Amino acid sequence: MSIALNHTHDVHARSWVESANAQGSDFPIQNLPHAVFRRAGSNEAFRGGVAIGDQVLDLAALARLQQLDGLALDAAKTAAQPALNDFFALGPAAWKALRHALFALLKNDAPVAAVQAVRDCLVPQAEAEYTVPARIGDYTDFYTSIDHALNISRLMNPDGDVTPNFRWIPIAYHGRVSTIGVSGQRFHRPMGQAMAPGAKAPTCQACARLDYELELGVWIGTGNAQGEPIPLERAEEHIFGICLLNDWSARDIQFWEMAPLGPFLAKNFATTISPWIVTMEALAPYRQAWTRPANEPQPLAYLENPANRDGGAIDIRLEVWLESEKARSEKTGASRLSSTSFRHQYWTVAQMVTHHTMGGCSLNPGDLFGSGTISGPGEGEAGAIIELTRAAQSPVTLANGEQRGFLEDGDAVLLRGWCEKPGHARIGFGESRGTVLPARG
Repeated sequence: MSIALNHTHDVHARSWVESANAQGSDFPIQNLPHAVFRRAGSNEAFRGGVAIGDQVLDLAALARLQQLDGLALDAAKTAAQPALNDFFALGPAAWKALRHALFALLKNDAPVAAVQAVRDCLVPQAEAEYTVPARIGDYTDFYTSIDHALNISRLMNPDGDVTPNFRWIPIAYHGRVSTIGVSGQRFHRPMGQAMAPGAKAPTCQACARLDYELELGVWIGTGNAQGEPIPLERAEEHIFGICLLNDWSARDIQFWEMAPLGPFLAKNFATTISPWIVTMEALAPYRQAWTRPANEPQPLAYLENPANRDGGAIDIRLEVWLESEKARSEKTGASRLSSTSFRHQYWTVAQMVTHHTMGGCSLNPGDLFGSGTISGPGEGEAGAIIELTRAAQSPVTLANGEQRGFLEDGDAVLLRGWCEKPGHARIGFGESRGTVLPARG
């Protein structure tokens, strides 16, 4: 299941792109994540690119040069398209071939002629704009953090527990693709029905309890045929990589509408992803053992194997920041609300893929999974403001003295993520940023 470590993970590797060697850079040579971009404000076609330091390597420009050949060249040409679906469909061998070829071209010992040629393919990230990197056919949002589920349950009942099925299956629902946007997304506060406590009839109103959800997005690479489940030991071969994902939630609308079928208007108005997709190969050094407490139900056979136990978890560090309109106008900066790690998740990404397909469902290149809200067991590890403030009973105080129980108009929520480990490079995910605008109507 896990990808073996190789020379592209070498902590001592350096790039001739000097910004990639800066301490704290999200995009050292050990990362090389993918996105789709163009120069901001231009009429250029969107095309695939790879991050290196503060630059984007333009794969369309690179593919026209004589610097790649064989499978790596084929992969570069498909990864240069305006959507990454065809690249995803090529599979792990092609993904690896391109990563290793780019690593060689960007390393500080690359031939001088290659450096001169590739340098002309760089575009400063400060001059780039991004779009959703693939045509998303289907979007499935999971619910896989037991800490988040328990926190929500205990808001309603101090002795509450998760639903009986939570400990047995990776729960999920199908979300809306049309409102998925890339970092920088701005959206209007949603309208919907809500039932006030003690009321006898609902009202149609602007959401009064707007929330964020700290999640990761899992991009499906190769698909499967309908009726052919993906076994757990092969599941990660079908995953290209991971991004940041904010599953915005209208809590007052959600709690009224979701019985008996689940979220609808409360979730379909906006989802914000980061533009960069960090590949599973780049994440290989940060794998950890996945554990399940002995006193809890152990997975059924189709969701269990030794490889998933040994390395199914990924230690992706995550933070949520909030920048109010006042803070933005006064240039006082965003306030950090919480931090946690994806390693706490109750189910692994491989288990999500396997369970999704075990009934016969087919996945396609470019399908997107949301991991579900990521909350940890400790103080300050809540992945949603409803948990952090106990449904506004204990508002959080921002750095400038403002308080929040739920989100207000003008608030921008920023998700950040990175991996670091002794003996390995720090790699990052960039940022997912979304801003709340006033409701319409």
